[in-house]
Amino acid sequence: MPPTDFTTMPCPVARSMAVLGERWAILVMREAFYGSTRFDEFEKNLGIAPNILSARLKTLVTHGLLARITPEGGGRHVYQLTEKGRDFFPAYVALKAWADRWMTDEKGPLTVLQDKRSGTEISAPPLARADGSAITLDDVRVLPGPGAGRFLRRRFGETAAGPGDDHA
Repeated sequence: MPPTDFTTMPCPVARSMAVLGERWAILVMREAFYGSTRFDEFEKNLGIAPNILSARLKTLVTHGLLARITPEGGGRHVYQLTEKGRDFFPAYVALKAWADRWMTDEKGPLTVLQDKRSGTEISAPPLARADGSAITLDDVRVLPGPGAGRFLRRRFGETAAGPGDDHA
């Protein structure tokens, strides 16, 4: 059986995993968030094989998270975060917070994110209601969104027909 092509799935989370689900992709994004812009910087900081790095960078550029820029006057190109790539930063901070809590050893996190202005540590904000009270998984109800098709509308209790048949 051939592997599932996540890029063609109707679920946006599945499609994002086609781009970011490969084990090096988020680490390349981490390095971009931490200031790496040149191929050799990514390679050195990640300890990644050049062919794998080249493929990951190409994927992230193709999907619009990074832009490959040639500086004025020529010279070696650099990789810059796009708006789409910068929008992934809060998700990275949330993943880092989870990893720092559950995946570090007794010495603690390897890096700390700090606000340049205040000097305070940046942390992923907890999910909260407008009044500030915490929201947990047990407080969440999943409903079909405007793009949901028949499958999701049936799955989550609505009977109205949607525009298509999806599996998100």
